[in-house]
Amino acid sequence: MSLTGALSSAISALSAQSQSLSMISDNIANSDTTGYKTTSAMFDALVTASSNTTSYASGGVTVSGRSNITQQGLLAATSNATDVAIQGSGFFVVTSAATGGITSYTRNGAFTINNAGYLENNGSYLEGWRTDADGNVVGSESASNLSAINTQIASTSGSATTKTTIAANLPSDAATGDTYTSSMTVYDSLGAANTMQVTWTKTGTNAWSASFANPTSSSDTTTATGTASGTIDITFNSDGSLASTSPDPATVSITGWTDGAADSTVTMALGTVGGTDGLTQYASGETTPDVNVTSIDSDGLSYGKLSSISIGKNGVVDATYSNGETIAIYKIAVATFADPNGLAAASDGLYSATVASGNAALQASGENGAGTVYGSELESSTTDTSSQFSSMISAQQAYSAASQVISTVNKMYDTLISAMR
Repeated sequence: MSLTGALSSAISALSAQSQSLSMISDNIANSDTTGYKTTSAMFDALVTASSNTTSYASGGVTVSGRSNITQQGLLAATSNATDVAIQGSGFFVVTSAATGGITSYTRNGAFTINNAGYLENNGSYLEGWRTDADGNVVGSESASNLSAINTQIASTSGSATTKTTIAANLPSDAATGDTYTSSMTVYDSLGAANTMQVTWTKTGTNAWSASFANPTSSSDTTTATGTASGTIDITFNSDGSLASTSPDPATVSITGWTDGAADSTVTMALGTVGGTDGLTQYASGETTPDVNVTSIDSDGLSYGKLSSISIGKNGVVDATYSNGETIAIYKIAVATFADPNGLAAASDGLYSATVASGNAALQASGENGAGTVYGSELESSTTDTSSQFSSMISAQQAYSAASQVISTVNKMYDTLISAMR
């Protein structure tokens, strides 16, 4: 009967518009939620098989929610160095525990460092790949190599001196057998600073040697902290430029560090053969000639404690130490999917993979179609309150109209029943 069909259709409209309003309400409620993606109501007509050209049986309407997961939200700068956002495709990989746990995916990059040193957001731990100090991933960029980012994995820093660059003039007007001294700083593998004296001896025409005293503590120069070995023979050309060093490369070895540090080998960069960018031999022009040291630069760093963590562009997690050193410790992974809109949504902005979405493909920031990761930024909600209000008014009007259909059907039933009395 047509009246029954009309009533059924109107009831389906009430149900559909109620669900639509629920989606609109959720969108408005999350207008300030980081990384939130709106849900749109998608209406589909229901048509009965009995409808034909001479009679009509109403079917009604059904509604389903479409998650707009791929919609990009605006990136907003923040003052938190561990906030992170993705511009483009992809999701952060998170787990429900620091080791193991359930793997989920999110666009909410409001991570903070918890008391155990992990980057965490509402109980979800951010995953990444361990890197060397230059930001290169150690091992493969695979799921099996992922781990929760622990900022305390390198809580201190300190590195041994491996190269010292010297620029100095050895006086050509010195007499054979004359000796001069200078000093250089050497760090051991534990970050302890030591002073080592270099003795320059003129051994003949255009010929010198450099020998190295045992290193001593920078705070106590009376006690040796290791044993140095190695003598370098140096020759110059007649124009004062460097001719050769022996051995080549010139090195000095230090063994037996008293603090238990590993043995050191320091390469002495004394200049380019035939050039004047390092050691030279020119006349001093002084009554008492002396070595004129322009610069002595050594690598290596003193002991330092972790002072801050920050995330830079491309998702590299940097650790900065009290000695001024900044090194990369992790690279954030970006997960992409064949159909991101097929992901299953959960609370706290989390998503899980489904058959519809396909399995996650892990990429580094900006590679193979993955979005670019930016530090100190967060992705805003995609809710546009103006359009949501417009949709809300439309849902309200449709709901009111459907309720009027029910009222009309009720009156027509009353008319029919009255006619039968």
